[in-house]
Amino acid sequence: MATEQPTKLRVFSLNCWGIRFLSQHCAERYEMIAELLDRERHDVALLQEVWSERDFLFLKRKLSSSHPHTHYFKSGVIGSGLAVFSKHTIQDALLYQYSLNGYPYMLCHGDWFGGKAVGLVIVNMFGMKAHIYVTHLHAEYSRAQDEYLPHRIVQSWELLQFVRHTSCEADMVILGGDLNMHPQDLGNRLLRAHIGLRDCFTETDKFDGCEDGHTLIADNHFTKKQDLVPFEKGIRIDYILMKGSKRVNMKCESLSTTKGSVANKPFPYSDHEALIADFVLMQSEDNRQHGVRNTEYSDTAVPITEQVDLVSEARAVVKEGLCQTEVLLAKAMRLMVGGLLLLLLPLSMAFLPCLCSGGPFSFSTMGFLGAVCMIVLLTGALLYLLFTTHIKVLKETEDQMKLTSNDLQTNLSGRRVSGSSSSDGSPEHQPFKREE
Repeated sequence: MATEQPTKLRVFSLNCWGIRFLSQHCAERYEMIAELLDRERHDVALLQEVWSERDFLFLKRKLSSSHPHTHYFKSGVIGSGLAVFSKHTIQDALLYQYSLNGYPYMLCHGDWFGGKAVGLVIVNMFGMKAHIYVTHLHAEYSRAQDEYLPHRIVQSWELLQFVRHTSCEADMVILGGDLNMHPQDLGNRLLRAHIGLRDCFTETDKFDGCEDGHTLIADNHFTKKQDLVPFEKGIRIDYILMKGSKRVNMKCESLSTTKGSVANKPFPYSDHEALIADFVLMQSEDNRQHGVRNTEYSDTAVPITEQVDLVSEARAVVKEGLCQTEVLLAKAMRLMVGGLLLLLLPLSMAFLPCLCSGGPFSFSTMGFLGAVCMIVLLTGALLYLLFTTHIKVLKETEDQMKLTSNDLQTNLSGRRVSGSSSSDGSPEHQPFKREE
């Protein structure tokens, strides 16, 4: 039975930029974040880049009264950085780590060491089952030459597949996090088109925050200005997305962001701005009895032709990434073979008696050369294994996209056939004419 009054729900999302010993004023900012969450008492807080479990435990202790239910998602070398704090009971949790996440040798970027993933918590709130997702996708370090675009598209695809297959029994779906994508980027359009997630910024009745909903802004004390080029005013890469169901109508009543500096504080909460969404929930168990149509139930309102085009565009990016990775694989193979051949050189010298004592090469020299060659060989072998794994992931993703594309085209053809048969003049489809 439908509730007489709508239910209110508040959701908070923030990339905390919590890299110990590297992020500026990390401990002080966690104090500020804990103070904010304890004061505002949102129903759910979705945090990213809480890289240290020690910092998570600090927040858990500080928020024990306001958000007694928590979950910290662990993955990768240093963790996923994902954490959920909730006023409501968390019934279950699930983590999916993305198959592609950069390269381990790109130490200056470091995404590979943080096991980028999507975490799901199932929360029972107000008698409704909420599937709440928190995620953090691979960063875009260069808009002009984005070498990680295929990785981020694979992550977007795995994200939408994970949400699609785990949210079937949900009364409502909320996804929050740092997607590292602009609103009209391909990965973002895939999420909206294929599983019907709606962007709170475009759906809200009331917005109070940075211009155009930007979450990386020039006015933030920690923002590196070069990260915003060529978007001098800022960019929007953090999101709260939502989706209702046949049982629950879901509407974003208001959305707000922090605005850089914090009143009476020396610096902002993070280099990202936080998002706060206020939802209105209306249970709709008896909509059909009262003739009310729930427009949120359908998976997506995007035309099938547009969905097909999006999948084709994504497949093209994945195929390009596959070609790039095959080139890297060939280089790794050459490095491995070169290391093996070089290793044979000092080994062959060891059998030359003239070089064993007093010759131009001593045993220590040959040992050093052998060690260098062995390092080259092992490096080539490890890179070969890494790129082989990446190629398999890219091929698997491309195969999945092909299946989805074929299914969409089959549905589209069926609709066209159905539409044509309804107007082909056959007796069962001819309009009824009343005899005079």
